[in-house]
Amino acid sequence: MRVPLSWLGEFVDLAPGTTPEDVHAALVSVGLEEEDIHRFEVSGPIVVGEVLEFAGEEQTNGKTINWCQVRVAPDGELAADGGPAVHGIICGAHNFAVGDKVVVTLPGASLPGPFPIAARKTYGHVSDGMIASARELGLGDEHDGILLLKNLGIDAPVGADAIALLGLDDSAVEINVTPDRGYAFSIRGVAREYSHATGVPFRDPALALTVVAPVTRFPVTIDDQAPIRGRSGSSVFVTRVVRGVDPTRPTPAWMIARLGLVGIRSISLVVDVTNYVMFELGQPLHGYDLDKLSGGIIVRRATAGEKFTTLDAVTRTLSVEDLLITDESGPIGLAGVMGGASTEISSKTVNVLVEAANFDPVSIARSARRHKLPSEASKRFERGVDPRVAAVAAARVVQLLVDLAGGVADDLGSVYDTTTAPLPIVLPTGFVSGLIGLNYTGDEVRDALVEIGAALHDVGGVLHATPPTWRPDLTDKWTLAEEVARIVGYDRIPSVLPVAPPGRGLTRTQMLRRTVAQTLAATGHTEVLTYPFVSERANNLFGVAVTATAVSAGAADADASAASVAPVAVPQMKIVNPLDGEAPFLRTSMLPGLLQIAHRNRSRGLVDLAMYEQGLVFRPEAGVTYGSAVLPAGGERPSAQVEAALNAGIVPQPLMVGVVLVGNDVRHQPGLPAAPTGWQSALAAVQQVALATGVRIGVRQGVHPAMHPGRTAELFVTVPGAATAVARAVSVGFAGELLPAVADDFDLPAVVAVAEINLGLVFAQADGDLTVTPIRTMPAATQDLSLVVAAFVPAAALRAAVAEGAGDLLESIELVDDYRGAGVEPGQKSLTFALRFRGEERTLTAAEASAARLAGVALAAERFGATLRE
Repeated sequence: MRVPLSWLGEFVDLAPGTTPEDVHAALVSVGLEEEDIHRFEVSGPIVVGEVLEFAGEEQTNGKTINWCQVRVAPDGELAADGGPAVHGIICGAHNFAVGDKVVVTLPGASLPGPFPIAARKTYGHVSDGMIASARELGLGDEHDGILLLKNLGIDAPVGADAIALLGLDDSAVEINVTPDRGYAFSIRGVAREYSHATGVPFRDPALALTVVAPVTRFPVTIDDQAPIRGRSGSSVFVTRVVRGVDPTRPTPAWMIARLGLVGIRSISLVVDVTNYVMFELGQPLHGYDLDKLSGGIIVRRATAGEKFTTLDAVTRTLSVEDLLITDESGPIGLAGVMGGASTEISSKTVNVLVEAANFDPVSIARSARRHKLPSEASKRFERGVDPRVAAVAAARVVQLLVDLAGGVADDLGSVYDTTTAPLPIVLPTGFVSGLIGLNYTGDEVRDALVEIGAALHDVGGVLHATPPTWRPDLTDKWTLAEEVARIVGYDRIPSVLPVAPPGRGLTRTQMLRRTVAQTLAATGHTEVLTYPFVSERANNLFGVAVTATAVSAGAADADASAASVAPVAVPQMKIVNPLDGEAPFLRTSMLPGLLQIAHRNRSRGLVDLAMYEQGLVFRPEAGVTYGSAVLPAGGERPSAQVEAALNAGIVPQPLMVGVVLVGNDVRHQPGLPAAPTGWQSALAAVQQVALATGVRIGVRQGVHPAMHPGRTAELFVTVPGAATAVARAVSVGFAGELLPAVADDFDLPAVVAVAEINLGLVFAQADGDLTVTPIRTMPAATQDLSLVVAAFVPAAALRAAVAEGAGDLLESIELVDDYRGAGVEPGQKSLTFALRFRGEERTLTAAEASAARLAGVALAAERFGATLRE
């Protein structure tokens, strides 16, 4: 919201010399947020000039220019730039005549751009200044000709300061208006806040007008057959009529300047007046050409598929939720958003119907978003407009049209009002002090509430406060307490750092989350945040649980280059009012958002990426209905049964970490080739999570519809069984490389490494104690072992069998070679492991190490048919 200081000064007294910075500081002290300062960015000398004579001169390029003689100072006086009273000026416009008063920017002046003005030789003459257009002065978009003061209704003496005359010396402060402070979307509301901050008297413009009820009723019918949330689309609808408006009357310069400062371009006097009053009082208004209306007005919901052409000449297909203003011919306005082309105010309009209404905020907000039509009117309606100001705003428009456009106020009109007075709020004695933590006197509480416009009553010694109609955000004693703290002053509230009770601090889950995040960041991964909104296909691709594969021929060497994507339908949660219609579902996986960020970064030249994100995913169970539990009353503590029902109505939201790696792990360097990202990179990230949590995360070959066959690992943790039950492996996620077709869908390279881990399941196995392996001091015995197995046998499974068979004497086992070629039968491979044996209390003999090695070979042969390679 932009607030011109001259306009603000009509309703509060601004001290002499008050700057925009001073106004910002005052408004910030009562909780408003400063945004910017706006000025016209012009400097003088800029004066009123009179065209004495001019001669057209045709140029070689076919263009005709005018060599003008313009008086810029009274006879016998020097001009404002110190030059003669008459200046010769080149002008390319042709919309003026001898005797016209114009705006002349003399040498030394500066226009928005900045565009400095100086005497310069052009077209064979020395042009000693410039005759300005409205756009050059920053007063609008008009640039078809120069600005003629007679078109603004101005008759000023030659040499007068045009900056002050046109209001170009004004400035505006811009503030951010939060959704609960809709009243601040008006000069009236901001002036009231300035009064709160500085203590200067506030002159309410709504009280300065006399509202005259119409004598003859203009027919208005509210026929809302499908109210949203049970609320009628319109609670107030006021109409007034002004006849005999002169459509040739210009908008005054002061109004154009103020509208320009608030960000609105001047259109015509009637339209400018409705916009002016909207910014002044906060009430959106609309003017109809009365002669174009057919019968009375009916406010109704649109029918399915109904068409309507708005003022921007776009024909829109309407929703049954859209609220319409109609007459006998059909729709003439999309309520609270934009008017229609059929009843538009034009240069021939002489009779005007003024509409001032109050519409349901939810209905207007949905229509504005549905049709992508944000407007100054919808911005105010969706935050809440004072229902009592509609009749005042209509009267103010009538007053201005009579005064400025020569119209006559007609007794035709209507007033429809179904609103009720706000209900009083009980404010217990001492409640404000107890909530804010500062002792407020009874007088301070009362004075603050009266200052914001509340009506106070004592009922049995207890204070009852009725909020003003312009404050729909004041709904309970807590919001009243916040207002007291704001008005009395936030500076009264001490800044005290609370002391944590002993024994408190981060919870176990919080500590583990931080440890995981710090570990991944320390190993070169960048943390990102993504939106939890995705498409249905993305959820179907990534929301499927990975499954372990049985060892089968060809699995490890599968070719995914031509593999197709086969998403599986999974239960999903759809958002009722999504921000993006193409992503209306809550995510079931962290990966879609990470892949979108990877694509965005690569499109901006960042090709080597390692990213991670921790967050919640939403995984509803099939056949379960969520959110059906009835919320208890606000003042009641829910019973255990109600609490259990509420918790059961919440979608399961496991904590996950997702990792995406694209490009190179190691960039090309002198003497060192680049190391491309692959499934090994994803498993390395998984290993870092395991180290951070102290939980062993196992790896086995898996299958996932979005993942490369043969390069997909299922991640699992071993959960000990209760009592005599056998320990079981619980899947916690997957890692590997994306299917190339999926990577292509996201416009990413063919090789994209990813990992996703259910941290909730991993944290459940983290006991918080580090497992320390004692260092054995005895000498080690090392041996190599080469086993020949079928090519599809996972190396990890073979390694685990050897380690299990070798027993406790085996200290470590590492895969050092995977050979397939001469000397090995087709369909087989030779895996070589480096074994290290060590005894705890004595040096092992070669025979003992060999026996342990052979025991491992025997178990590998039993499980996988492994044979020693000769």
